[in-house]
Amino acid sequence: MRFVAAFILLLSVSASASARDPLGVFGEWGAFRDPKPLHCFAIAEPELRRSESGWRPFASIASWPAKNVRGQLHIRLRKNRRPDSPVVLIVGEDRFNLVAGTADAWAPDMRTDAAIVRAMRSAEAMRVVARSDKGAAFSDSYPLRGAATAIDAATVACARRR
Repeated sequence: MRFVAAFILLLSVSASASARDPLGVFGEWGAFRDPKPLHCFAIAEPELRRSESGWRPFASIASWPAKNVRGQLHIRLRKNRRPDSPVVLIVGEDRFNLVAGTADAWAPDMRTDAAIVRAMRSAEAMRVVARSDKGAAFSDSYPLRGAATAIDAATVACARRR
């Protein structure tokens, strides 16, 4: 909970400039609605790991009504990724290969997004594994307590405001 509280504090400081609406904190996850462009998302920070990159890693599940997108995964890695290395998301017993840029990763398609969200609803934790641009393997773990409720809150918030 302390990770989400710190993250929500950071987001609420920037919320005044972007008009981001907090929807609630659910376990280790927070839910938000951002009106321009309209999107709603559930978000969490990984369990305590110091980021060497200067940015804050996160995992989010978002809905973008104008794009007809719901339940889209986005992972911000805590380090830059080696270009030729895979990024794997492990949710409970399920493994998903993600597509990745330098420091961000996504599911390859909407079907995989849906499978990830289904897996998140029944697992206790998820972990993203990659190799840094310096060659060392790294991983970030996310507790999933509250994730399903935060995802639902974000989905409903965008569904009501199409």
